[in-house]
Formats: sequence, structure tokens, C-alpha cells
Amino acid sequence: MRTMHKVISALMLVATAGVSFAAPPDETPAQRDARMGWWREARFGMFVHWGLYAIPAGRWQGKDIPGIGEWIMDKAKIPVPEYERLVPQFNPVKFDARQWVKVARNAGQRYLVITTKHHDGFCLWDSNLTDYDIMATPFKRDVLRELADACREDGWVRLGFYYSILDWHHPDARGENWPKYAQHMKGQVKELLTGYGPIGVMWFDGQWVREWTAEQGKDLEAFCRSIQPQVIINNRVGKGRPDDGDYQTPEQKIPAAAVAGKDWETCMTMNDTWGYKSKDQNWKSAADLLRKLVDIASKGGNFLLNVGPTAEGIIPDESVKRLEEMGAWLKVNGESIYGTTANPLPALPWGRCTAKAGRLYLHVFDWPTGPLKVPGVKGQVARAYLLADADAKPLKIAAGEDGITIDLPPAAPDPVITVIVLELK
Repeated sequence: MRTMHKVISALMLVATAGVSFAAPPDETPAQRDARMGWWREARFGMFVHWGLYAIPAGRWQGKDIPGIGEWIMDKAKIPVPEYERLVPQFNPVKFDARQWVKVARNAGQRYLVITTKHHDGFCLWDSNLTDYDIMATPFKRDVLRELADACREDGWVRLGFYYSILDWHHPDARGENWPKYAQHMKGQVKELLTGYGPIGVMWFDGQWVREWTAEQGKDLEAFCRSIQPQVIINNRVGKGRPDDGDYQTPEQKIPAAAVAGKDWETCMTMNDTWGYKSKDQNWKSAADLLRKLVDIASKGGNFLLNVGPTAEGIIPDESVKRLEEMGAWLKVNGESIYGTTANPLPALPWGRCTAKAGRLYLHVFDWPTGPLKVPGVKGQVARAYLLADADAKPLKIAAGEDGITIDLPPAAPDPVITVIVLELK
């Protein structure tokens, strides 16, 4: 019965997915700002790379495979039939969607983007267009359904879907059969956008394959918006150009300066891999990750920080520890990150600055031995105080030649990042 249901559903999905869609009407700046508003407010999200590749965890046939964990099928040159043998082994009995969402919430992350299908082609949901999905495993639970329910119950963390255009498994995903695969892909995207309620972000990837064109990207973007007009789509829906989709996606790096007039998001790993790799213990410190978050926010960007759960469905302890530390800092200092805009001041040698209407937030990385010099600020400061000070006791301000100076305590209240609020007149 399930097979017949899949066949009927697949025919309906593919029939509608094959239709080309005209680009949606141009938004006014105000309409775009309204659609992008929650995402710009969020500033911090969780990326989740999870799939069959968590089982080998970086090793194949007794050998350590170089490169990132989720690319093991490619790097170890594993044939499709051999890789498919991982399907009956995938049984993540410790997966708990509510726990994952709780980890994100406690970290101060306001959205979660999960790999619904990575380059290996395996789908984490009950797809009517393939049997190469979660229902073919012993687990037989729709991971996306459980995450969608958990996010909805939480009410804080929005759900986003990653989907790879590149597919090493599908026989039509290359060469002259590509149009057939492209139709299949749109059918799956339709499943994702019609089966799980409002989706905050569609995060595409694998756009570098030669068969994928900018024109196909525009059509796919329009197709997504025809289903969920409010969805936010990254620039890899096209060829990754600055004007594709809604925002740019620098990977494993932070731009040197704000990208004028462009929304952007840095995605980054905590260690050296996206998908779980058991021997990768090269972890960035929580202090480093916090400073990266502040650096990104000071340039008007978002930070999508990755976790790679194990084959059992557990987010590694080293990831959770770092996220807890980041969440503890944000609980005190989140006002200086959420809903802020880029630094309006000259470069600051001691740290970074974010802004809101009527306020500047000075993030001090390197505590000075004397007064803090703040260039570019003159007579417009009403008062200054430490954000972590519940009493908001004023700090002494003096006008300088190129800005102001602020008298500070001898030692940094927070050795990682201390935030000073400047209230403007």
C-alpha cells in the first residue's frame, strides 16, 4: 500500500514541479525588509549536517579518509551500491528533536537549518519520490516532521531546510538526463515546502555542478516563493552570485568588512568537519566562537554555526559545551547582538561595535591599561555603562580630540568580551 501511495503522490508532485514559474513580482524595499526582518534580528543560527555519513564517521574499510566527513562517499570513491549498505545500519535511536531544539535555544540560536538531503542523495524525510530515505532504515521516523513539531512547540527557534542540488546517488543527476533529475528535485523541494508548515530558510548547495544554470536557479527560486512567499533563500539557489537569492553565504570565513547593501551569513564548523568525524578533535574555543559571532554582527551579518550529530543522533558533547558557553554570554549580552546593525565607527583596535537606534555597543576584546579610546564619537553620548551591570552605573566619559575616552575598571569584568553601552543623545 505504501508503495502505491508513493507512486500516486510522486506522479502528482512531478506533474506540478515540471511547470516553469515566472519570477515573483518585485518587492518594495519595505516589503523585503518585512520579510527579512526576523532573520536580520536573529543573527545566530544552528547548522546541522547529519546523514548516513555519520556511520563511517571519517573511516572506510579500516582507513582514515582525508577531508570532511560528509564527503566520504566522494573522497573514498565508494560505489553507490556499496554506500547504500549504510541504509540498514542507520538507526539513530538517541535522536531527540526536542533536545536538539533545546540545545539551540540555550545557545541563543534563533533558527536551525538541517541537511534534508546532502550530496550523497539520502533523504531525512519520508519522500514520495524515492525509497532512498529515512523510511528505508530501521529507524523509520520522519526526522523533519519531528524537528518541525519541536520548533513549533518551542516558538523561539525557526526551522530551515538545506537541500543539495548536487546528487551522487540519483542516476539522472548528470549529463543528458539532467532535465529529468531537475524535475525530480523540484518535486522534492515541493514536498519540503508543503509538508512541514512555514519554513524560515531554504538553504541550497551543490550549485557548482555544470548542469545547473543561473536560469534554472531563478526558476527554482520562483518555484519556492510560489509555495511559501515569505521563505528566505540563500544565493546558492543560483550560481552563488551576489544577486542570487536573498543573501550571500561566505563559508568558513568572515568578510573583512561589511557588505554594503547586501544581507550575508557566514557558515562555519566548530572543528574541521561538517558531518560527524570521530577523530576530528580540532575544536575552536568558545571564546574564539563568541568573538567570531561579535565580529560578524559588527559587519551586519549572521552566523550559522554547525554541529555534526553522531550516527546515534547525539550532538557531540564538545559542541554542546561550546554552545552552552555562548548561550550564557548571550543571556547577559544578547541585547548587543540581536537586532543590531553594523559598526558605524572607524576601525576599533581593541574590539568591535554594533548599533541600534540610540545606542552603540562596544565589545572590548583587549582590555586597556588606561581609559578606552573610542574614535568617531563626539558630543552625542548621554551616558556609558557596562551591559552586564544590572544597576547600569555610569562610567566617566571625557571628550577627546577624535572622539571620547571612557574610564574603566582596572580588570575586564568578562575576560572574553566585555560590552559597554553608549546611550546617544
